[in-house]
Amino acid sequence: MSETSTQPFSGKIGLVTGGAQGIGEAVARRLAADGAAGVALVDRRREKGEAVAAALTASGTPAIFLHADLTEADQVARIVPAVDAAFGRLDFVANVAGLTDRGSIIDTDLALFDRMFAVNVRAPFFIMQDAIRLMQRERTEGAIVNVSSVNAHVGAPQLAAYSASKAALVNLSKNTANAVNGLRIRINCILPGWVDTPGEHETLTRWHDAPADWLVAAERSRPFGRLLKADDIARGIIFLGGPASYPMTGSVLDFEQTVFGGFGGMEGYPEAK
Repeated sequence: MSETSTQPFSGKIGLVTGGAQGIGEAVARRLAADGAAGVALVDRRREKGEAVAAALTASGTPAIFLHADLTEADQVARIVPAVDAAFGRLDFVANVAGLTDRGSIIDTDLALFDRMFAVNVRAPFFIMQDAIRLMQRERTEGAIVNVSSVNAHVGAPQLAAYSASKAALVNLSKNTANAVNGLRIRINCILPGWVDTPGEHETLTRWHDAPADWLVAAERSRPFGRLLKADDIARGIIFLGGPASYPMTGSVLDFEQTVFGGFGGMEGYPEAK
C-alpha cells in the first residue's frame, strides 16, 4: 500500500455515514485534508449534509450528499450504488451514524428495539456488504471503520438496546474482518467514550433535562478536564482506516479517557519525582 507523509488518502474515495455533523463531519473534513479524491456523505439531516458537501467541494474535494433514513432498508441499499455512480470506486467507509435513544430492559418497546438495531447494526451490515462487493469488483485494498461505543462493554441501565446494538456491531466488525481478510480489505472498530457533539447535546437535553450549559460541569468531571471532541474520534477513525495502521484488521479500539474496570486514579498521591 502506497502512502505519502502529508496526504495518506490521496486519490481515495471515502463514504461517511452520519456525515452532516459531529464525528461524521469531522471524518469527512479530515479525509478532504488528507487528499481524498472524493467524499460521499450520508445523513438524514439534508440541509446540514448539503452544506458540508458544498463546503468540501468548494475547498477542492469533490463531495456528494446522499439523503437517507437508515431505518429504511431500501434507502440503505441505494447508498453504495450512488457512490459507485458518482466516483466509480470506493476505498474507505466510516459507519459513524448511530441512534442513541434511551430505553432500559424494563421500558424498551419493540419499535425502539427494532429501530435501534436497524440503524446501529443492520445499516452497517448491508453498507459493508455493498462496499465489499464494490471493492472486490475493483480489486481495491479498502478499509472500513465501524463506530461502536464503550457502552458495548456494559452500558448504563437506560441504554439496554443501545448497548446491545453496539456490542453486536463489535462482533460484526470482527466477523467481517475475518471473512474478507483474503481480499485485503481491513475492518476495524472504534469505541468512543463521552464525546461533545451536537447529537450528544440533543440527547442530554431531550432525555435527561440537562441545562443548556451542561457541558461546563461535564468537562470539570473528566480526568483530562474536557470531554472528547469530534475531531479526537475522527483522528482515531482516520488512523484505523488509513495507511498508518496497515495491515491491522479485526481490531477493537477503546477511545476513552477513563479506564474500563478501573477505580479512582492518582488523586491524593504525592507527585512523582
